[in-house]
Amino acid sequence: MATNLAATRGSEQGLLNAYLRVRGLSQHLAARLAPEDQVVQTMPDVSPTKWHLAHVTWFFERFVLGPKLPGYRAFDERWHYLFNSYYYTVGDMYARPQRGLLSRPTVAEILDFRAHVDEGMQRLLWEFGEDSDLAFLVTLGLNHEQQHQELLLTDIKHVLWTNPLGPAYDDGLATPPARPVAPLAFVEQAGRETRIGADGQGFAFDNETPRHAVRLRPHALANRLVTNAEYREFIADGGYRDPALWLADGWAQLQAEGWDRPLYWSQDGAEEFTLGGWRPVQPDAPVCHVSFYEADAFARWAGARLPEEGEWEAAAARHPVAGNLLETGWLHPAPARNADAGLAQLFGDVWEWTASPYMPYPGFEPLAGSLGEYNGKFMCNQMTVRGGSCLTSTDHIRASYRSFFYPQQRWQMLGFRLARDIR
Repeated sequence: MATNLAATRGSEQGLLNAYLRVRGLSQHLAARLAPEDQVVQTMPDVSPTKWHLAHVTWFFERFVLGPKLPGYRAFDERWHYLFNSYYYTVGDMYARPQRGLLSRPTVAEILDFRAHVDEGMQRLLWEFGEDSDLAFLVTLGLNHEQQHQELLLTDIKHVLWTNPLGPAYDDGLATPPARPVAPLAFVEQAGRETRIGADGQGFAFDNETPRHAVRLRPHALANRLVTNAEYREFIADGGYRDPALWLADGWAQLQAEGWDRPLYWSQDGAEEFTLGGWRPVQPDAPVCHVSFYEADAFARWAGARLPEEGEWEAAAARHPVAGNLLETGWLHPAPARNADAGLAQLFGDVWEWTASPYMPYPGFEPLAGSLGEYNGKFMCNQMTVRGGSCLTSTDHIRASYRSFFYPQQRWQMLGFRLARDIR
């Protein structure tokens, strides 16, 4: 049915085609796993693969089909409780740390759930595809699903790493990609007033709005991301043993967790676990899976700091987006990124920690209703990251896109670049 509808309507149903493409990719990513892989939860931050598949489907059922498709019947009303994530205004939810205890519904039943919702969505889009409110809800749902595609991959990486056998998800997928890099240098940026935030061209999440003026001090940004080789120097120089380099909370976290290297590195630092299994650490690849605390300590050790998010966006806005493409069913390596104007690797390698707390922009207004819970209520005690990663869909990356993590988190594709003040 999906192929026939897409072929019949073609460009007249661009939203339908986008829906089919994004939804199909989620199942393609999961199909590379055995059902046993898809039920495991290795820590509270990780969700089982089958939960991701069900939750994004619940989103369409709860926020699109229920309100918009006359006569729609939920696949199973009990699942509303199981697959709601954090939308308290629409009901209670199953505890996040216990998602791995849900042996039922099975993977097969969740795929039936997806098929049921997809059929309803195709009927809805076929009949009401020009409705602007519907188009916004579907576009939001698709961007939400793209976020979960990235989470699906980072979560299954943690699951497979935890297994003593070290199984590979895909032998051809090494992340982030390694390529020759230029010597580290700092590119001066003039102090000025500029504007950041979504410019109204295309989709943006509410936390990217409103566009507003920021005043930048004279500063310099590193021409590229910090590499594994450079991070090894930090380790060898006792970076994990010197409390003077660390924020107090970071030093306490280091001691509590026993940190002495990035997550997924072997004890001797020679290998790292990737979605392709255990591989030698590539010296030129950007260091990845480090916390904000580690990035901040490295920057202090290097006589630098982390960029503010306004500094990062002002620079990134002058560059075209390039990254790994999550399309045609799989990841494809992109050419060298953003090499003009002296700055490289701004998009699509690793999420870059910034020095900016995740806070609302001046005049921020969350979406109306329950969807207002999507971003705004998380604007506390987290740090902003920018740029997307090698697991982020290219059409999901833009200069204004901001995500956020707690400063101690490491399981995501998190790296950093340096910045300096100019006096």
